[in-house]
Amino acid sequence: MQTIPPDTEKEIYRLMVRTRLLEERLSNLYRQGKLSGGLYRSLGQEGCAVASAMALGEGDLLSPLIRNLGSVLARGVPPRDIFAQYLARVTSPSHGKEGVLHFSRPELGIYAPTTMLGTMIPVLAGMVLGDRMRGLKTVGMTYIGDGGSSTGAFHEGINFAAVQKLPVVLVLEHNGWAYSTPGEKQCLAKRMADKAPGYGIPGITVDGNDVAEVYGAVREAVDLARAGGGPTLVECRTYRMKGHAEHDAQAYVDRSELETWREKDPILRLERSFDARGTFPRADRERVVLEEEALLDAELSVVQAAPPPSADSAFRGVFLDEGIGERMRHETFTGGLP
Repeated sequence: MQTIPPDTEKEIYRLMVRTRLLEERLSNLYRQGKLSGGLYRSLGQEGCAVASAMALGEGDLLSPLIRNLGSVLARGVPPRDIFAQYLARVTSPSHGKEGVLHFSRPELGIYAPTTMLGTMIPVLAGMVLGDRMRGLKTVGMTYIGDGGSSTGAFHEGINFAAVQKLPVVLVLEHNGWAYSTPGEKQCLAKRMADKAPGYGIPGITVDGNDVAEVYGAVREAVDLARAGGGPTLVECRTYRMKGHAEHDAQAYVDRSELETWREKDPILRLERSFDARGTFPRADRERVVLEEEALLDAELSVVQAAPPPSADSAFRGVFLDEGIGERMRHETFTGGLP
């Protein structure tokens, strides 16, 4: 398994800290009733999203799920775009029309997920197939949860990618719960990665809270895909430390289970590793936290001063034929009167 470069390891630490602090601010805004829509936190599993995204190369494609905030931050999306999405500001990537991570940034290789879990697997397979037909060596990566791996779209997408030997890396975040359904109620296989051989592709299981393991496994899968070796399923064993969303109090989870996984926190684990190796002193890490706090405070301040979208912009940027949108806007706000 590939080792993680020291500078990359430090950047992963910074991005995990950024992810957690950003979500803490979003959680406070949610409790103040200021968010538009729900909040789906990645507390305890930031390492999967950040380390996997850092293993991609320039020009590769990424489609996150709603709990993969760290992946889009790793690909270069600034925090102000995330704040603007959740606060439904006109300055957001979706211009206030969508929330959470439902936005695309093609210049960064990021494409919005769909709500139907598993659907982005066949979609991304089609995208990299198109790039291959153009002579490009683009690798595409998307995510799925243990619950989402029970869907038909998961099967159809991964089967198509396998048969066509497409350069796809599928990161399966086995985080213990599909909303309130435990993993053993989703699949009787000992490992979710055991599904991969049925499609004739490699399946790897790693400790999802060990960023070096995640980075190394995903980087090898990316290299294999780019060399024409087809897709790989990388199962990251992690844990969701919050409910499905902020409205979910996790009453179905044993408190002792949460305590056990709290000691496996990916940020804490990486800090312990830094201390054991003497490679990133505590004082330097504290400086990182202060820098990220200042950045997020400044970004949130800018976003809060931005306006929401105007009502008459609702149909703009929705249809390929802008004339249709203009006609619908006219009928909505004038009752069809000339």
